Amino acid sequence: MFNRGKIALRSLTLTYLGLLLIIPALVITQDGLRAGVNGLLRQVTQPVAWQALMLTLWTAAVMVVINTIMGTLTAYVLVRYHFPAKVLLNALVDLPLAIPTLVTGVMLVVLYGPQQALGAWLDQTLGWRIIFAPPGIILALLFITFPFVVRTVQPVLLDLDRAQEDAAATLGAGAWTIFRRVTLPPLLAPLTSGALLSFARAIGEFGAIVIVAGNIPVYSQTAAVYVLGEVESENRLGACAMSAVMMVIALGLIGVVELLQRRRDARSEA
Repeated sequence: MFNRGKIALRSLTLTYLGLLLIIPALVITQDGLRAGVNGLLRQVTQPVAWQALMLTLWTAAVMVVINTIMGTLTAYVLVRYHFPAKVLLNALVDLPLAIPTLVTGVMLVVLYGPQQALGAWLDQTLGWRIIFAPPGIILALLFITFPFVVRTVQPVLLDLDRAQEDAAATLGAGAWTIFRRVTLPPLLAPLTSGALLSFARAIGEFGAIVIVAGNIPVYSQTAAVYVLGEVESENRLGACAMSAVMMVIALGLIGVVELLQRRRDARSEA
């Protein structure tokens, strides 16, 4: 009976995953490849499509660099310092996961839009156009993916034994030296995992981007928004080809994250 229960549970889980994840992914990949690999490449390397993909990748890369630094610092402050409203700040970190991304886009337009005081001042005084430009895309991605790095680094910081840090301080090491040589090395694996998850999440972001980017081809049109345009133009092959490429990139990043987590688990068990 026990074996039958295990088999039934395993079958139910695999069936659910197949219907929910595997089959849709295979269908869109097959549709994107219905003209062959060369046909897929032709669709993706068209000027508008290629620029949309490159914009998606470089804005996500800029976001990852900023969020990796600030996410690590935020996790460090939340773990190592006590201050008023710490509980509230810790809860606010998860806010981007709780609200619709369309709301994120609206918030940024209200704050940085060209008709708003701050947005107009940045544009006219410093020449920084935020909304309907790549900086708006980066801001939206920063907001949406901020929790990923914080929540992957925070548990590791909580579990770190501070005896080595205290010993280093006793020997005369400064705060920066202690952080760089003692605290940071154990954080590299979770930090990398959080950064890769942020990148993977950013590739497929649509809701906030469609509000803040303006959907200007070759300038502020990302890959996800390009897919919507191809669907509306009834170019299903182009939409599926770009979708398949985005999915492969995201799955590759998630695979690297899984590998890093397995190596970390193996080290902790050793």
